[in-house]
Amino acid sequence: MKTKLSFLFILFAFAAITASAQTQETKAQAPQEEKVWMPDKVIPIAEYYEGGKEAMYKFIAKEQKYPLLAKRNRVQGDCIISFTLNEDGSTSGFKILSNAGAGTGEEALRVAKLLKFKAPGFSVVGSLPIKFKL
Repeated sequence: MKTKLSFLFILFAFAAITASAQTQETKAQAPQEEKVWMPDKVIPIAEYYEGGKEAMYKFIAKEQKYPLLAKRNRVQGDCIISFTLNEDGSTSGFKILSNAGAGTGEEALRVAKLLKFKAPGFSVVGSLPIKFKL
């Protein structure tokens, strides 16, 4: 009788521990807000964007469309776009400094041209890294 009672007690304890572990995993897998990639480095141009670096990279993530050729060939990497931020907040002189290939540089250039900055009062030449990741 004592053996059966001990066996039932151990079985109940094992079931309780298993149920507890499953509920903890379920809580950990709750849907989280999608993270936007931002470089760790300080980007001087970002301080002139309305809302700062976080807002700028959220806008880039929203507007960025992965080029079909790059997606098909699984091309990933960073594209660096250089441009001049003029005194009045307009931009000019866009150049692709680094290109991951398969149309990613052109897409990064298109998105960079959509950015609207506050007027700094002087000209600033800066570069902007844009990440392409599948």
